[in-house]
Amino acid sequence: MQRTVVINVVGLSESLLGPHTPAINAFRQAGALATIAPAFPAVTCTAQSNYVTGAPPSQHGIVANGWYDRSLAEVQFWKQSNHLVAAPKIWDELRARDPRFTCAKLFWWYNMYSTADWSITPRPMYPADGRKFFDIYAWPYALRPEIKKDLGEFPFPGFWGPAAGVDTPQGKADSVSRWVADSAKWVEEKNSPTLSLVYLPHLDYNLQRLGPGGAIGGTSYASPHSADQSGTRVARPSETIARDLRLIDAIFGDLIAFYQKRGVQVLLLSEYGITAVNQPIHLNRLFRSRGWLTVKEELGLELLDAGASKAFAVADHQVAHIYVNDRNILNDVRSLLEKTDGIAQVMGDAEKTAAGIAHPRAGDLIAVAKENAWFTYYYWLDDARAPDFARCVDIHRKPGYDPVELFLDPKIPAVKLKILSRLLQKKLGFRMLMDVIPLDASLVKGSHGCAPADRREWPLVIAEKAALLPKPLLNSTDIYSVIKSAVIS
Repeated sequence: MQRTVVINVVGLSESLLGPHTPAINAFRQAGALATIAPAFPAVTCTAQSNYVTGAPPSQHGIVANGWYDRSLAEVQFWKQSNHLVAAPKIWDELRARDPRFTCAKLFWWYNMYSTADWSITPRPMYPADGRKFFDIYAWPYALRPEIKKDLGEFPFPGFWGPAAGVDTPQGKADSVSRWVADSAKWVEEKNSPTLSLVYLPHLDYNLQRLGPGGAIGGTSYASPHSADQSGTRVARPSETIARDLRLIDAIFGDLIAFYQKRGVQVLLLSEYGITAVNQPIHLNRLFRSRGWLTVKEELGLELLDAGASKAFAVADHQVAHIYVNDRNILNDVRSLLEKTDGIAQVMGDAEKTAAGIAHPRAGDLIAVAKENAWFTYYYWLDDARAPDFARCVDIHRKPGYDPVELFLDPKIPAVKLKILSRLLQKKLGFRMLMDVIPLDASLVKGSHGCAPADRREWPLVIAEKAALLPKPLLNSTDIYSVIKSAVIS
């Protein structure tokens, strides 16, 4: 078997390749590039599951980053057990071919309790007193203390939230991706896996905050493209995005040199491309206005009661799963969605089957946003009644994905002083609420989930050997065979 590393640069698309990505450009020129038709939905958990199983969501069951558990009557987001992915994984097939095969799975999702030989994933600790401590989960257990001793603590605040992709006082905007890259080198040097799966998230943050053409502090979010003299569209990213591209390119270039020196074959891929958006859609507020959505009051705040609702939406970027508990209103719900501005498609049973997402976890209907729009989970009508977790980074408690967690609330005076005071409370052992996230969905300027009209904004795969990419356009489920062929070639 040919030892191989698959490096997942999140958010990378051909539209972003250019003068700020010299290492990736050189890797492409020496090998071959293929475009990946985005997974549906084009979100992390679904795309990665398609890649490692070669199956669609109708088979492996990962219909989004989260979904409504009908038996629990609860929305479950960002769960980590690999048992949720109900299809054989590529490392299982390769190990069956050769018992000497080993796999390292580094920060790819569904990393807990997988059959990979080594794995690391973000995992906070939650003591009974309500506090939260940043940490990682690693397998085997001995891996966690050993790698933290050598690399230091994982920079968890930079993995998601307002600090993600933002310069620290030490100027380390890319510290998370660098830590992951260093962990990959650490595992390689100690264990020499046959297959390594490495996740580099740095591009994901500012592309969602600002859109591909945005700049911090700016007001223009135009397309990042223009045409050269031949008429070919070329990337014109803002300086902020250009800086991010240079950072991730440097990390990737360092990894290429490291792995190639050790005789390890490199595959570069991404999960989705991110496009500019300017229209948030609040489906749950719309359903509430029709009397279909139920909220309950707790301590003067409102919580979505999914089990008691006739219909509600589980929003995930540009795709929303609509669960209709009262089947008598199914046609009415579909009709309302089809008339809602910003929605490009409403999928029922036939459409779900055609898209390979007909699974019990999927919504009774699925709404797909237009390229410039995305779905919020918001259901309250008065911000004063929003649940306490709405103003926090709380990816598990929110009944939907919330990219507004990438921002600090501009309405809070001296917001960084408030953060420091909260951290002091935490250090002193007091319970505290890090309520610094705004409730303004218009701040978000980039999203993903649907298939952009411009294929240069689709995900990509670049291989050292052109023979590994049999077609210029691959389905997301084809990546399984690409990785398999790379290893057994």
